[in-house]
Amino acid sequence: MQVKSRIAGVDEARTNLPEILNAANADGTVTIVTKRGVPYAAIVPVSQALQQPVKLTDLRGSADGCYGEVGEFLEGLRSEWP
Repeated sequence: MQVKSRIAGVDEARTNLPEILNAANADGTVTIVTKRGVPYAAIVPVSQALQQPVKLTDLRGSADGCYGEVGEFLEGLRSEWP
């Protein structure tokens, strides 16, 4: 799913806050608010703000098969060392 996003300076965000909030609520647009070109804050939909971060334990096994058989690889390394 493609997240819609935009960048707005502080003054633009202040002036257009109702529109920015409506866009976040209506179609999930994320607005990055910058100050002198440096990102300072993000206006995101409530559903996104309340999401729980992914825990490392949730990723366990997600790379299975990406690197071949790890056991064979480690066995090859072990045989190289006395």
